Amino acid sequence: MTSSEIQREADLVTTKEIRDVAPAHYVLKIESFSLFAKNNKEKYESNEFEAGCYKWKLILYPNGDKSRNGEDHISVYLAVSGTSPFQLGGVTHVAVRFSLYDQICDRYLIKQGRVTRFHALRSDWGVPRYMPLKIFADPSNGYLVDDTCVFGVEVFVIKSSGVGECVRTLKESTSYTHEWKISRLADWSEYQFSDVFTVGVYKWKVWLCPRGDFDNRGQNLSMYLWLFEADKLASGQKVNVRFVIRLKGQNNVVHHQPEASTKWFSSSISYWGWPSFMPLKTVQERVKDDPCVIEAEVTVLGTTRKLP
Repeated sequence: MTSSEIQREADLVTTKEIRDVAPAHYVLKIESFSLFAKNNKEKYESNEFEAGCYKWKLILYPNGDKSRNGEDHISVYLAVSGTSPFQLGGVTHVAVRFSLYDQICDRYLIKQGRVTRFHALRSDWGVPRYMPLKIFADPSNGYLVDDTCVFGVEVFVIKSSGVGECVRTLKESTSYTHEWKISRLADWSEYQFSDVFTVGVYKWKVWLCPRGDFDNRGQNLSMYLWLFEADKLASGQKVNVRFVIRLKGQNNVVHHQPEASTKWFSSSISYWGWPSFMPLKTVQERVKDDPCVIEAEVTVLGTTRKLP
């Protein structure tokens, strides 16, 4: 390994953290460390442990991994245990966290690297210059107390679940204004739907509740934009729409127009609108027996679909 390669490997440790929680996957406690370092001058391989459906070993160089510029340091590595489970060309991405227990403060020093690729030609990864031996061996730092120390490791295998979505925003939005002419609105009592109209490739209706919906029954006129046949949308598909519904009287007078709303419609959310569109008292006063128009202005802004 060249000096530049060694430096790049050392630079993979990007974050340090102090925490109270013990390492999740493996702990290596060493008693009589001075004798351990003397008897295991080169390296020590832990028993294997399992994480992310693979078996691993924690490898410790108590006197430093000199082959990778680890002189005068503790060197630590994570290695796949046994025969490499990776097929040639196959890659597994792993996030590794090494830890060292501070026995004085009762907390763990965590060093985490960037996500690392393990494959058939690279079955281990670690930090040659994990900690200077001088700092590690000083009992006042808490890492080596009564000749005892505790190392640990956490291994998080990153596997794609294959779940995702693609959001597409239309460069040229599709707009349409649908007019629904109504006579004697004040006398209506049952839910009503407008004729189907098409915006883009989607079909819509206006849903009118002349006496209010469930929570507004007898109090307010309720109106919604409804995505017709929403149950036919593909799994994970959504439609982004900006819309407004107006109540207009004779001579094109606007009795009421709420602020336009932008929402995502889907098979599970097939309608949006205004439960309290207008108080029934106001409907009686303004509309009376006059013919009126419910005008729905709908613009399709974009869509989502499942990946791949």
